[in-house]
Amino acid sequence: MAKILIVDDAAFMRMMLKNILGKGGHEIVGEGQDGNEAVQKYMELKPDVVTMDIVMPRVNGIEAVREIMKKDPNAKIVMISALGQEAMVKEALELGAKDFIVKPFNKDKVLEVINKVANS
Repeated sequence: MAKILIVDDAAFMRMMLKNILGKGGHEIVGEGQDGNEAVQKYMELKPDVVTMDIVMPRVNGIEAVREIMKKDPNAKIVMISALGQEAMVKEALELGAKDFIVKPFNKDKVLEVINKVANS
């Protein structure tokens, strides 16, 4: 079981991830709506894994990954991406994100990626 921080500006996406991950035996320790909240809550909650949306208002997921990795080079971040965001996913992976999940979610794939990253 991993402690997970979910960051997405869409409440329904956070709810979907919460349901999938909760049923998969993980504990959701917090949620954020933008990159600022992602960094702040990461430092506060010290989750095992962060799911990070890429496109968010104010501070996007790429900037949040950059900030979190500066503060904690061992952070485990999984990017959440829509189709067509390959360049941004690649940038996030280069900055230190561990993997990515594509929307719309496949429940089994989500759990497979989160479990793999949590146990790495």
